[in-house]
Amino acid sequence: MKFDGTKNYVATDDLKVAVNAAATIGRPLLIKGEPGTGKTVLANEVAGALGKNLIEWHVKSTTKAQQGLYEYDAVSRLRDSQLGDEKVHDIANYIKKGKMWEAFTAENSPVLLIDEIDKADIEFPNDLLLELDRMEFHVYETGETIKAVNRPLVIITSNNEKELPDAFLRRCFFHYIQFPEAATMRAIVDVHFPDIQKELVAEALNIFYEIRDIPGMKKKPSTSEVLDWLKLLMAEDLPLEVLKSRDTKTLIPPLHGALLKNEQDVHLLERLAFVNRSQNRE
Repeated sequence: MKFDGTKNYVATDDLKVAVNAAATIGRPLLIKGEPGTGKTVLANEVAGALGKNLIEWHVKSTTKAQQGLYEYDAVSRLRDSQLGDEKVHDIANYIKKGKMWEAFTAENSPVLLIDEIDKADIEFPNDLLLELDRMEFHVYETGETIKAVNRPLVIITSNNEKELPDAFLRRCFFHYIQFPEAATMRAIVDVHFPDIQKELVAEALNIFYEIRDIPGMKKKPSTSEVLDWLKLLMAEDLPLEVLKSRDTKTLIPPLHGALLKNEQDVHLLERLAFVNRSQNRE
């Protein structure tokens, strides 16, 4: 089976090619793009479309690569030995399987999501080189080797917060999700809000892209944020004329808290509105 998008996820042609290419050559698919462009959701949609189970490993700043393989709980074993527990004689009782272990030993080839890999320490990707390349790792405490029964489709996401090592990049099939153009964004909106007024969408997207094009924005609004904004606009049942208004006093759009996420960007729009008012008075 090939991934061809789903009814809930609008995938561009080049993204479909990337997913299927990674699956064909058995390489991890490294997905980069702005936050809110659907990188994490992609793994769930690919799993559903291909009939695979999804195993998710969400990386944090404190996450270590070893945790994805397994963890040995020496503290619990010591406590049990003091209490005379019989299970202390089998060290396997104190091995906690990680997400990669789960993926490698799954009965059917799953989709393994390693989400936001750039959040972790710079050495994190290097520590997974051999495991992702050979699809196996050694458990030193028990002496066993865990090898992928059915090679999982690995999808790795990154928000580009830090550069990834070249050795790691060489082992991946790379794809950058470009920010959706207006036509693609309208298709995404239709998936989420099939009954929304077309005029409302058109005007809201005009404002959305105008805001994204303003030089100096600290955080440009993303796809997920414009969807939240549209949901609020429908819930509040705001008249279309409110959006169509180009009054310089109302340069900041209604319910802008869904789009603008820091005070610097709000102040930037306020300053632009002030400049526009000054120019109009001259």
